Amino acid sequence: MDNPYADEAAERWGGTDAWAESQRRTASYGEEDWRRCMAESGEISARLAALMRSGVAASSREATDLAEEHRLHISRWFYECTPEIHRGLGEMYVADPRFTATIDEAAPGLAEYLRAAILSNTAH
Repeated sequence: MDNPYADEAAERWGGTDAWAESQRRTASYGEEDWRRCMAESGEISARLAALMRSGVAASSREATDLAEEHRLHISRWFYECTPEIHRGLGEMYVADPRFTATIDEAAPGLAEYLRAAILSNTAH
C-alpha cells in the first residue's frame, strides 16, 4: 500500500518494536488484506461518527466500546496497541492537523470525539 508519509513515520518510529512488528506484518499483506483492513477501519469510524452525530457522549459505554474496538483493530492488523500507545495515538489524532483532517472526513469533529473516547476507555 502506497504511503506518502512512510519516510516521516520511519524517522519518528523506526527504532521501536511496534514499528518493526508493523513492518513485518504488513509486508505480507495482499490487496484483499488491505481492503479488509481499511473496510474494518472505515466501519469503526462510521459507527463512531453515528454516535457523535446522535449526541452520545464520548465517555459513554457505546463510544468507549468502539474506542476499544479501534485499539484491537490496530493490534490485529499492525502491532500490539497497548492502552498507553492508544492514548498517545488519540493525542496525535488531534495534535497533527493531517490526522485530524483525515479522521474528520468521516464527520467534522470525529478526531476529537475519538480522542475523548480513547481517553475515557483507557482510564479504566
